[in-house]
Amino acid sequence: MELVLISGLSGSGKSVALNLLEDAGFYCVDNLPVVMLTVLVDMLREEKISKVAVGIDARSGGGIELLPERLQQLAKNGVRYRFLFLQAGEETLIKRYSESRRRHPLATQNRTLEEAIRHESALLMPLAELGQRIDTSELKANTLRDWVRQFIRGEPADGLTLLFQSFGFKHGLPLDADLVFDVRCLPNPFYDPALRPLTGRDAPVIAFLEAAPQVRRMREDIARFVGDWLPSYVRDNRSYLTVAIGCTGGQHRSVYLAETLCRQFTGQAPRVLVRHRGLA
Repeated sequence: MELVLISGLSGSGKSVALNLLEDAGFYCVDNLPVVMLTVLVDMLREEKISKVAVGIDARSGGGIELLPERLQQLAKNGVRYRFLFLQAGEETLIKRYSESRRRHPLATQNRTLEEAIRHESALLMPLAELGQRIDTSELKANTLRDWVRQFIRGEPADGLTLLFQSFGFKHGLPLDADLVFDVRCLPNPFYDPALRPLTGRDAPVIAFLEAAPQVRRMREDIARFVGDWLPSYVRDNRSYLTVAIGCTGGQHRSVYLAETLCRQFTGQAPRVLVRHRGLA
């Protein structure tokens, strides 16, 4: 069975992810009580259903704290799973609910929207470390769909997935980052009119950056830090390590370094990925 679990904050894009999985042929169950997870999996295995996606969040009622135990039980029973946790900043969630005019599932007569968001965050954030996190604050729906496709495309890997992610500081720090490197001190191709519309994937920008000794030194320093500490994260039984690299706009310097480091570390972890928030 290919089991994908989707959790996260209300308004962060769980419905987008589950709809994509359903379109990809997964048998989808949303708002499942945690205590029913192993029962559902056993039942569907008997029915020979091979692709299953389950949404678990604060609407599922009590017992959310039992999820790590249930996942361990699934693993002991030979079920391989992947866990995706979606989140977004408080201001983004408030804006989304205001625009959609939908009611937050934890909002009550005595609890405002802001209080409901904070309450749900307190309930669910301990689950964020169970798998891969995606901060959807600045993502368009199509970009989220692409990232979820990448998430389900490969086979579940034993060991750590290393993700290099570029971003722009002007859009704020990504909430899903484990390590953050600020590269705004490097020469900026933005100030060259010919390079401004290009990205860190384009040859002229790459040539510009590789000609600067500071860029080479920054790349080597980041690679050395990640390389030195990667074994410690592996020993800590981490499933994912997200290394975020930020420049001002997330278009040139951070993109170049994320791409370069991804190539450099390919083969040093079971799975190495690269993503660019500023190019969405």
